[in-house]
Amino acid sequence: MTVTLNTPRLAGEVKAIASKSEVHRLLICAAMADTETLIECSEINADIDATARCLNALGADIKYQDGLFTVNPISQLPCGEVTLMPGESGSTLRFLLPVVCGLGINARFIMEGRLGQRPLSPLKELLEENGATIRQEENILYVSGKVAANNYTIAGNISSQFISGLLFMLPRIGGNITITGKIESQPYIGMTVNALTDFGCKVIKTQDGYSVPRVSPLTSPIRTKAKGDWSNAAFFITAGVIGKQSITITDIDIQSSQGDKAIIEVLKKFGAEIHVHDNKIIACPSKLSGTQIDASQIPDLVPILSIAASVAKGTTHIYGAGRLRIKESDRLKACCDMLTNLGAKCHETGDGLVIEGLGIEGLGPEAQLGQTLHTDTIIDSYNDHRIAMSAAIAATVCNCPVTINGAEAVNKSYPLFWEDYQKLSVKEDK
Repeated sequence: MTVTLNTPRLAGEVKAIASKSEVHRLLICAAMADTETLIECSEINADIDATARCLNALGADIKYQDGLFTVNPISQLPCGEVTLMPGESGSTLRFLLPVVCGLGINARFIMEGRLGQRPLSPLKELLEENGATIRQEENILYVSGKVAANNYTIAGNISSQFISGLLFMLPRIGGNITITGKIESQPYIGMTVNALTDFGCKVIKTQDGYSVPRVSPLTSPIRTKAKGDWSNAAFFITAGVIGKQSITITDIDIQSSQGDKAIIEVLKKFGAEIHVHDNKIIACPSKLSGTQIDASQIPDLVPILSIAASVAKGTTHIYGAGRLRIKESDRLKACCDMLTNLGAKCHETGDGLVIEGLGIEGLGPEAQLGQTLHTDTIIDSYNDHRIAMSAAIAATVCNCPVTINGAEAVNKSYPLFWEDYQKLSVKEDK
């Protein structure tokens, strides 16, 4: 799908969607619980659908209707080989691979897009050392065998999803996780611990990892709610900061354990004016200045932060984001290509970006992205939802139309993005 945006202006109020990260975790816990769980979830996306689909194949009964998941847990393990379809969802694959090994189910994961190319070896090898048999043939991952209770040692700087997957596995078998080196994306591990705790599992924090006693099954809280998604709210928060009018995001929990709520503090480092009132964020047009950003704990924010950096005055250095090269796209390259096509100055480093901002104040057309271009700007999303949404926000400060190829990529995390974008669009007075 191709979308062309002709210098839109955004203003108004938008409600945050349910956190994809939280819903993944709640669904998995509910599928391993003792009785039915109701999960309030304002909308679903391709990744959430993938997790629900895989859990159904494993024996759960999950239905979604009118903003509510009804989850009846796995009562009987399937016989024979089970086919699991995680699509392009790294969370689904990395969370459920250890669970499948803990349950001792024979399965094959059929992967799509770049998922089969994304790193899995450290987790795969760890599970194999403890009793699983795993082999990959192109886009299919074959799994058999059952792992034993043990001490699982894994590096903390590759993927927090590996650690979360092991945490989901341990209630079935018991054991410990030892994490070596620096832990990146620590808040996502915290979200997993919180979800397990909400379902009655005692997760003990040790000096260098976690210990989980065997608990089978988990205890359902009966009804729970996924909080608003900070990762996706970040796009419209940034739009308010770089635009001409304020944008308000509602139904967003400032006390959330989601790491991407750091968007507020990072934008304030740029000089942004952002107000927090209860569960409401008001992002106001601001004059931004370049800054230094350690993205090791917030890699998903890099694409939209690169847009803020491109309109700021001065240089911004984003570092600690090397893992972005193995996301849905090489996200660092995709960001740099996007900014260059928009008329900004950017170059890649080994683990980040250096961006020379144009000094836009969000208050006039005289100094905007695209100022050096005389024709429409075309952006390739690389089938990456965060690139597509970032380009859409960049279009609000461009002085020429922006065409986004692969705009349907937003379905991975935010299917209603274009609808919400349109609701916020303001018609210019002629």
